Parts: sequence; C-alpha cells; structure tokens
Amino acid sequence: MDYYLNYEGGRINFSLPSGWNVLTCQDCSAVSEVQDVEREIERVLDSPIGSLRLEELGKPGMDVVVLFDDIQRPTPSHLAFPHILNRLNRAGVPDERISAVCALGTHPLHTREQLEKKAGKETFRRLEGRVYNHDPRSNENILIGRTSKGTLVEVNKLVAQSDLIIGIGECMPHPYAGFGGGCKIVMPGVASYRAVADHHYTWMRHRNCKLNLLEGNPFYEDIVDAGRLSRLSFKLDFVMNERHGVIKAFAGDPVEAHKKASEFASSLYLIPLAKRPDVVITSAAPLEIGVNAMKSLLNASFAVRTGGTIIWVASQKNSGPIMPLVEQMATKETANEYHHRLIRGDIPDHLKNFGISFIMMVVIFKELSEKLSVVHVTEALTKEQVDMMNFIYASNLDDAVSATFKSMPKADVAIFPSGGSVIPGIA
Repeated sequence: MDYYLNYEGGRINFSLPSGWNVLTCQDCSAVSEVQDVEREIERVLDSPIGSLRLEELGKPGMDVVVLFDDIQRPTPSHLAFPHILNRLNRAGVPDERISAVCALGTHPLHTREQLEKKAGKETFRRLEGRVYNHDPRSNENILIGRTSKGTLVEVNKLVAQSDLIIGIGECMPHPYAGFGGGCKIVMPGVASYRAVADHHYTWMRHRNCKLNLLEGNPFYEDIVDAGRLSRLSFKLDFVMNERHGVIKAFAGDPVEAHKKASEFASSLYLIPLAKRPDVVITSAAPLEIGVNAMKSLLNASFAVRTGGTIIWVASQKNSGPIMPLVEQMATKETANEYHHRLIRGDIPDHLKNFGISFIMMVVIFKELSEKLSVVHVTEALTKEQVDMMNFIYASNLDDAVSATFKSMPKADVAIFPSGGSVIPGIA
C-alpha cells in the first residue's frame, strides 16, 4: 500500500516494508474550509466570546494598536484588517489613530514587502506609515511589570502606550503552549528579547509544557498573565487546515475565545493511538518555514516510544543561517548542561543575534538525540551538518525507510502526513 507526506505544497509518495504495522495515517488536510472567509470574520466579530463588540470597545479619542502575526504563519490578516478598521471607525476611532505592529517575537524583522503582504494593501493605504515591525531589541520597549510567576513583561512601546490593544492570529497545536494563538500575540509576539528569554528559558522544558494542555501548563499560564498585564482586550484567532484554508474563526476575550478555539482545534487535530509507535514518519507541513519546521519533530516526539525512531522530512531551505546552531549541537554538552547555561544568561557570542526559539532548538534537538533516533530527510543540509546535529542523514524518504527497516524489521508505525499540526493522543 502506498502512503504519502504533504511537502511544500505537493506530496511525497512512499511504501512501507511488509514487516511494519501501520497504526495510523490520518491527514487533517481533507477538512473542508469555509467558503467565504470574510463572512466568517463578520460572523465572529458580530458575536464575540466573553467581550463587547469592537464597536463598543472603541471610543472617540482612543489610540488603538492592532497586533498581527508574522509571515511564517498563514493567518489571513489581510482579510481581517479592513473589518476591524471599519468597526473601529464606526466606534468613532479614525484610521489616523490606529497603528499596526507585526508581532515578530524574536524572529527576523520583515521587509516592507513582507509587511504589506501580511497586512494587506488596503491596510497599508489606510494606515500609511503606521504599520511597524516589532523590534525585540529596541531600547524603547517598556517594562510594565512581572507575571505572577515572576517573569519579566517588557513590551513594545505602542502596546504600552495605546488605549486599546487588539490581536489577529491563529490557533494551532503548539508543542509548549498547548496551542498557539490567544495571548501569544503579546508574549513572545511584542515582548522584548530579555523578556522572551526570561519566559522561554524558564518554562520550555517543564514537564507540563506540551501539546493539547492549557490548564496547569506554566508556559501557557505565564503567557496569559503577560497578555492580561499588557491589557490585550480583543483577539481574533483562526483555526486552519494544512492547505492554509480557514476552517473556523473565534473572536472576543483573548483568554475565553482562545479556550474555545483550542477545544475546537483539539477535536480536529487529535489523532488517537492505541500505543506508542516504534517509528513515526512525519513531514514539517504545514509550518515549513524557519524555526516553525521543528514543531513537527517535537509533535512526533510526544508519540514515539523512548528509544524509537522518527523519520523527519523537512527541507530546511528556509531555515536561515543555521550553521552556528548546528555547530553548537555538535558540542559535547548535554541538553541539561546547555540549558542551565542559557538560564544563567551564558549565551555563546555567535548565537546572541539569533531568535530565542532558534537557540532553544539546540537544547531540544540535543534532548531528542539523547532519547531516540532521528533520521532527517533534508534537501538543504549536508550529511556532515546532519551528523553534527546527532541525527542520521537521508537524502530521500525511501532511503530513510530502508535504513530504519534494517535496524527494526518489525515495527508499529504512525504516519503524520502534516506533522506540524497533529496532536498524538496515546490511550
């Protein structure tokens, strides 16, 4: 029987050895999307969850900032912006008193073209000169307090000084926060570099920081505290399929609406497994750009048994300057040793300009290589580079399957055609 992985807008077909037993090959990309996204946006803005409508939140004389996620995510911000702006206008807030900030976290700054693509031409025209990158290293970020767990909350100046803060994002499974969306638009979205470092280095490896878990997850709870402290008032989140089509939208209070979105996303992306597989075969789709590609590997790690194997297909063509990270992975430090260094603020000089998630990738990849085998199918990295990551190199999926079969002729196998959005559920 032939199987497939979703890959860079197409598919990779492959077959499995007869000695392997397939537990699941569930693909959520077949879930149908709404036919009229703008009508869906209007529907949820008309009936927000746990919040007044934007027309009631906005008041004449207010300064408003709208936060939107970056180009690595498929959120249709360009469709949402005009509806939000129009409703604020009806509330007595003119375009001239509205700004927009791309919530980059510690990701690279966007070009004007990227900002315009994400926010939309109409938004750029209406908010002329007021669509900004968030700069986590700016000395104009403002300290507004600490969370209940003591995490530093230092945010973009416009967020700290505006009267009303609105966010646009997506709710997808997230390996640490449980689900993306909600208050993540603030932390890490518009937080300072040192605030994100304080949050990420402290909580990313906590045992309760995992997929499909909000309550009792300190990574998520800290994010909520930061969102409340920053006065994030309203959030529009999209749940999307692997084709980047909108399945459903949620709007309203950033915490209450996000919980509803997360419940829906969980029902959509949860893949039940009777037991932990020996082998997981997964692709980075639908989040194949930059550091987001690693989420598929982390999702697979929540499913596979200790000592098992993940066959991970990710081109890495858009991973940016990855070599300094690869070189760090090759050091003899354990994951624990390296992580403790980061917590102390002892960051290697050649990594200081990298995003926090990129730097934490070193820790996570080291940790994975200590617990299981990863066969990395990649176009952009060489065998030497993959070896330095303590992974096993394969130039194509068939070779990866053949090599794994030699060491594991009998195996239970799970196939995640779009590994970036799955939630493995172990019975």
